[in-house]
Amino acid sequence: MAAAREVVVLACTECKRRNYSTTKNRQKKPQRLELRKYCKWCKKHTLHREVK
Repeated sequence: MAAAREVVVLACTECKRRNYSTTKNRQKKPQRLELRKYCKWCKKHTLHREVK
């Protein structure tokens, strides 16, 4: 049986840098994850979106 949780990478929507990695349950949340996180290159909190 395959694990439901998979590792996803989050990228800043402003500078497009891949800053964070996290896990999510793809069976319960099939849409892309969006979180407001701190970007150390932009030096502010920005929206980070899941990338492939």
